[in-house]
Amino acid sequence: MAEAADFPGTSPSPARRLLRRTGALLAAAPLLAALVQLTAAPSAQAAGQTSAKAVSGSSTVTVSLDSVSPSVPTEDDTLTVAGTVTNKGKQTITDARLDLLLGPEFDTRSGIDDAFQRTGYTPGADGSEVGDEQKLPALTPGVAEHFSVAVPVEDLDLGGAGVYQIGVKLSGETSAQPWEQVLGFQRTFLPWQPDEPDTTTRTTFLWPLVSDVHMTAQTGSNERQTPVFLDDGLAEELSPGGRLEQLVALGKDLDITWVIDPDLLASVDAMTETYEIQGADGTTTPGRSQSVAKRWLADLQNAVSGQEVVALPFGDTDLASLAHNGTSVTGSLSHLKEATEVAARTVETIIHVKPSTDFAWPVNGAVDPSIVKVATSAGADTVIARSDSLQETGGLSYTPSAPRPIGGGTTAVVADVRLSTSFQGDLTTASAGTLVVQRFLAQHLALNLQTDKQRSIVVAPQRMPSATQARTMAQALTALQGGTWNEPQTLTDTAAAKPDPGATTTVPGASAYPSSLRRQELPRKAFEQIATTREKLDSFEVILSDESRVVTPFGRAMNRAMSTSWRGHAVAARNYRDGVEKYLDDLADQVSLIEKSETKLSGRSATIPVTVQNNLVQGVDRLVLRLTSTAPNRLEIGGEAYNEQPVAVSGGHSQSVKFTTSANANGRVTVIAQLFTEDGQAYGDPVSFDVKVTEITATVMLVIGGGVLLLVLAGFRMYTQRKRASARDTEVDGPDGTGEPIEGPENPEGPEDRLTEQTEEIEESQARSGAGEPEQPSDPTPDTAAENPDPSGTGERVDR
Repeated sequence: MAEAADFPGTSPSPARRLLRRTGALLAAAPLLAALVQLTAAPSAQAAGQTSAKAVSGSSTVTVSLDSVSPSVPTEDDTLTVAGTVTNKGKQTITDARLDLLLGPEFDTRSGIDDAFQRTGYTPGADGSEVGDEQKLPALTPGVAEHFSVAVPVEDLDLGGAGVYQIGVKLSGETSAQPWEQVLGFQRTFLPWQPDEPDTTTRTTFLWPLVSDVHMTAQTGSNERQTPVFLDDGLAEELSPGGRLEQLVALGKDLDITWVIDPDLLASVDAMTETYEIQGADGTTTPGRSQSVAKRWLADLQNAVSGQEVVALPFGDTDLASLAHNGTSVTGSLSHLKEATEVAARTVETIIHVKPSTDFAWPVNGAVDPSIVKVATSAGADTVIARSDSLQETGGLSYTPSAPRPIGGGTTAVVADVRLSTSFQGDLTTASAGTLVVQRFLAQHLALNLQTDKQRSIVVAPQRMPSATQARTMAQALTALQGGTWNEPQTLTDTAAAKPDPGATTTVPGASAYPSSLRRQELPRKAFEQIATTREKLDSFEVILSDESRVVTPFGRAMNRAMSTSWRGHAVAARNYRDGVEKYLDDLADQVSLIEKSETKLSGRSATIPVTVQNNLVQGVDRLVLRLTSTAPNRLEIGGEAYNEQPVAVSGGHSQSVKFTTSANANGRVTVIAQLFTEDGQAYGDPVSFDVKVTEITATVMLVIGGGVLLLVLAGFRMYTQRKRASARDTEVDGPDGTGEPIEGPENPEGPEDRLTEQTEEIEESQARSGAGEPEQPSDPTPDTAAENPDPSGTGERVDR
């Protein structure tokens, strides 16, 4: 009114100006007060939220949604959301109340992901209250308060099929902020399919039964070959509540495809009998979980009856590590082939189900050309990939069907990455599990609503889910199979389904392989060590009478050394490989040559024994023992520089092998004994020893020489005697046969008589002395020294 009384172009009087100012202040007072309140309240609320963020990371109160029931409601249901609220602040919250909010509908799968990652409450964007609010008592700091909010589904006034956000909001006041404000909020998803859908999605859910490596190559040194385990961890997984026990108990009521590592079955089967557990100091203790192992195998056999079973290569070979670091190492691919061949036999023998071995499953479904090539080299024609590896490049507006022809007669079954990675992380709390289940269902329904095309999808979760993760998987799958938009399907049927013509079929190059996965791979040195162990095993098995007792446990141990379970455990993987190789070396050393001391030969020829010892349980044969002289011109073995003889030794026994030797001169000669396999490969360490040849003694030479001379003289005497007798006959008869002697000069002692007399004198002398002929000046000098009269050394006795 004051302003209206002024005339344009004139200046107001001082009184009028004062009145105007006063009036303006009075008129603006309510507005200023309102502005102050509006400014103060958000500031206080912001301060409170800042303080809450410092405590809880999102709000003052943590709202945990422990259950959403039913997970997939129908129009006649009552939706109940239960959980707890916990005051993380420092002040008591008063006038607390809970409201259920219905939020927006999501049109895309990425929109669901974004909402799942969001924290905190956004006014307007998180929807409006539905149903009645629930009053709560004062919330003391640190104390959890249970709540349950229920509302009839028809009151939600949901529209057509889709995914909707629901949330629980907690409002209240504190002494520092005495006005109503939102102090806690949590959102989740509500899949809504009121009518029968025009199209369903065929879903294959892989249910993995895979564990860490537990069995060593070692077996007890007895006929029963008692298996030895690294630890007792497998018994814990098989016990009630354990990871593997839960997987079997939960999986038996689900429509799934079992994916099993045969090594797990073989290990559990070994536990049903006597087994031992390896200690830190190398000693072993008896295992005592036979009943647990038997019960688990029986439960598994019942669970898989009538369902599809896929067998991985024995030990779950790390295909990516083999492709990137092992193919250049000789023999590495043969291990994969062996692991694949034994897989089906192991599964069928233990749980009496014939599995499929047509599928290869690289880690996390990550593929490149080399992985695909290795994966199919052992006979598999289908590779289980994942959509974050074999990514879509055609700009499709929907998720394509899983099967893709990738060339060379190979099919890639591409698992959906969103669904497959849903169950990772810490799911030990009920709230975490509930959020994962609702998100999984929301993603699956959103996928089904993308198009009216019939599609087949695959869910390939992590290889070794924990017990809580397994329970969450079962909860989600149970809810999904109760929905109307899903249709279960086996992996074999999915692989045979008609491919989507718009889906990508190009395998990404090696550069696209994730570096995080490459850093976890087994290095080339691992495959080189495995190849070395294989070579040692090949050399060892050829001498065994029952090679299966060694080849089988060591063959399976080498399969385990290539397992995917070693990812992230490089030190443990190396220790395992070292243990396998060392144990094989120890076994091979049980067949060896016994060390020999110096051997003495006191003659020109003799036999030398060499002993082969076998401390194995089984016998060995097809061995050859070679004895080699380092100086064959002085000492020959069997007339040559060396000689060989076959060797066969029973288990736990020793065998002496004798070699004939001949000495050409006295002195010391080094002899080398070495075992060889039949194919000429050296076996074990050689044994060297000295052979000392002593000269034949002078007395022995004299006796031998005297004896020879006596024989010569005796023959000569017989000759002369016959000649004299013939001469006497001639004297009697005469030359003309008349019997008259021939006249001539007397010769009573001719040359023959003198020689005969000398011979007789020598014989008498020999008889008196008892020795050989006496040394004569013309005798040759002996070529060896006289025998040492001292006692002989401590060398081995030698057969002559």
